[in-house]
Amino acid sequence: MAHKRESRSGAPVRPAAPTAYREVERKVRVPEDFALPRLGGVAAGVARVEQGETVTMVAAYHDTPDVRLIRWGATLRRREGGPDEGWHLKLPVEGEGPGVRDELAVPLAAGEVGAVPAEMADVVRAFAREAPLVQVSTVRTVRTPYLLLDGAGQAVAELVDDHVAVVEDGEVVRRFHEIEVESKGTGGGEVLDAVVGLLTSQGAVPGTEGKAAAALGARASGAPEVVVPPWPGPDDAAGEAVRSVLAGLVRKFLLQDVRVRRDLPDSVHQMRVAARTLRSALREFGSLVDADWAAALRAELSWAAGALGTARDTEVLLERLEAHAKALGADDAARAVPVIDAWLRAELDDARAAALRELRSERHVTLLGDLVAAAAEPRLTPEADRSSREVFPRLVERAWRRLAKAVDALDLAGPAEDWHRARILAKRARYAAESVAPVLGPEAKRLGDALERVTDLLGDHHDAWVAQQRLRDLAALPAVDGATGLALGLLDALEAQREREDRELFLLVWPEVRAVHRAAHLG
Repeated sequence: MAHKRESRSGAPVRPAAPTAYREVERKVRVPEDFALPRLGGVAAGVARVEQGETVTMVAAYHDTPDVRLIRWGATLRRREGGPDEGWHLKLPVEGEGPGVRDELAVPLAAGEVGAVPAEMADVVRAFAREAPLVQVSTVRTVRTPYLLLDGAGQAVAELVDDHVAVVEDGEVVRRFHEIEVESKGTGGGEVLDAVVGLLTSQGAVPGTEGKAAAALGARASGAPEVVVPPWPGPDDAAGEAVRSVLAGLVRKFLLQDVRVRRDLPDSVHQMRVAARTLRSALREFGSLVDADWAAALRAELSWAAGALGTARDTEVLLERLEAHAKALGADDAARAVPVIDAWLRAELDDARAAALRELRSERHVTLLGDLVAAAAEPRLTPEADRSSREVFPRLVERAWRRLAKAVDALDLAGPAEDWHRARILAKRARYAAESVAPVLGPEAKRLGDALERVTDLLGDHHDAWVAQQRLRDLAALPAVDGATGLALGLLDALEAQREREDRELFLLVWPEVRAVHRAAHLG
């Protein structure tokens, strides 16, 4: 449950955004009577060690009753005592190991125990969804910190020696002794490895389990709600491949939801791609999944992609026009860019706020739950019992034929709508080939790669067309003077030229893509 705060006047207080910090650390478990070895000179750059004051900290860990957060690799605590007391949310970092996490923090006063601050609860909504966030464990730690300093007295790492007690109903039920070492500067990874190496040589046991997981025991060892099953072979049932595809995409959608709420780079784009790819998979797997179930999910995914669409499209347009304006020359760029920025950055702020409102709606929470259920148990048809090698080539070929028919009808001077339609069909064919490539093998992957080149080219073509429409709207504003209007017109002409070049290049590339398709032997 989120905690609503009020000022002394009774008016709601707008919460401050959490501060963010990238944590890189290693953990080891040691016997209760373990004594630290000498750490000075443990690694190049560690000249001396400075011991800090021992403190006692009490952390109240919060999660859903079925500990969804910790099963996703996230921990949420309210910690009293020590120099950094407050609310802390730790999240895994995509592409990094368990020793690297992002830590978000808000002050202790943001909420009492059992009342998770709204700004924290919002970030993990994709994990918690409709479930309340409640206190699930209490951990008391007696910590002695040590700073590892270089020759100039700068900290390169911090080691903390923790004697930990797990408390239930006021009684200590479990104790353990843990040492953590965290990087504090560049080159810290080598220092961490050296320290852990020294500690393990003295009997320490490396590990990644945090205090919350240790306190919760077996409850914390469960898998996250969405697990991507191993890819089946071509002779296995097609339904097993559908499970793998849907689970992978749902997992990406949920993880990007967390990143969007944190306003991380490229998060809106990646979440929108996940939504669109899910929709496409449900469409292309039409004979393998229940029609009504798939249609309902596709409709909600379309809504979610649309909620993100304006923000993403505006972001792309702003980056594009700022980059292309550099080709105008310094004077014209100086006239065009401030007008473009003032217009599109305000629009981007509004679009992002609107997207976040939709993500915080009950409709979106319902969609998240439906997607988790879809990943766990997709509603398959009897056709899904047939082997992948029987089913999937036909499905990919069907998507290809729709695309090829649309491309055959294209004209170099034809309307942009025809080219946009080809782009949509190219995406569907690409997603179909990419989705089943792990089952069908390298031929399907090569086709997916070739179609990616097509979708990128047609995507740039579409962006050039959109840019022209928006530039003409901007140039028509009463506040735009003649010189600025001319600069915008020059940029419009550049985008029109780019649109034409993209069409010409596509017609040169397409025969190569056809050749890749023929070599795939999917027909």
